[in-house]
Amino acid sequence: MSKVRIGICGWGNLGKSTATEIVNFPDFELVAIFTRRNPGDLEIGLDVPVIHMDSILDWKNKIDVMMLCGGSKKDLPKQAPELAKHFNTVDSYDTHTEISDFLKAVDSSAKLGNNISVISTGWDPGIFSILKLYMGEIVPTGKTYSFWGPGLSQGHTNAIKQIEGVENAVQYTIPIESAMDLVRSTKNPDLAAKEKHERICYVVAKEPEQERIAEEIKQIPLYFADYDTVVNFVSNEELEKNHSKLMHGGNVIHTGKTGNNNKQVVEFSLKLDSNPEFTASVLLAYARATYKLSQKGQTGARTVFDIPPILLTNSPTEEIIRNLL
Repeated sequence: MSKVRIGICGWGNLGKSTATEIVNFPDFELVAIFTRRNPGDLEIGLDVPVIHMDSILDWKNKIDVMMLCGGSKKDLPKQAPELAKHFNTVDSYDTHTEISDFLKAVDSSAKLGNNISVISTGWDPGIFSILKLYMGEIVPTGKTYSFWGPGLSQGHTNAIKQIEGVENAVQYTIPIESAMDLVRSTKNPDLAAKEKHERICYVVAKEPEQERIAEEIKQIPLYFADYDTVVNFVSNEELEKNHSKLMHGGNVIHTGKTGNNNKQVVEFSLKLDSNPEFTASVLLAYARATYKLSQKGQTGARTVFDIPPILLTNSPTEEIIRNLL
């Protein structure tokens, strides 16, 4: 049986992790990597062609699913609708408040090209989104809360790096423990964004630029403007030494009551040594579903809510039922 031909668009942390994790998906074959950088400058350590983005359409009939591994702030809003015209795609777009508009744009493009696209996969949005749906429908009287971290946020880090004068940066999302404890008490509090998390940034920049950069970071809408944000300026050596790990995680907590006023607390947590490797694995699982849908002739954009779990697996349905149900 021929393997599903995978392309990777973008060679940052997520693109590199997707290339690494594909070995755990025996039905996949990585056929090409696409980058905006000079391909000759990349040492990928794989026997796979590296192609400049300008030539990506030359591979239109050579790739079954294109993994879009760019950032959500600037890359995916442009790349995803454009590439959906020519390829089946999977992405991890994670700007929550803009997902509805992003879905419409990708859906229109995918239908024009008779392709299928699955958007906003990963763990939040993605796995956490599915769990919030399940929890909310099973215990409909309650409330659902998401807490992220402690960990390094790739999307927020990328947003900082876009600011002029920033040489390097990382951003940590820190959940506020007292807020989590209050939620677990089933009091169903109304919590503002800044009451649930704080943002800690470590930035490399020249001293004359630091005051302006710190203010610009704190004003970035959707990422930092609604949070208590601390910006620390450090040397590149300190950043590499103390802030190079890509750990992350989070909790979804749903609390409510059933029957005779019985309290119910449902909680799911992730603790990740490598955020990009886990996210890449989620994308690859949804790439399998994307390919199956394309084989059925389906077109347009989908979210994780639209994908039956059975499409994520390469195992026979009978085996899945026997082992897991």
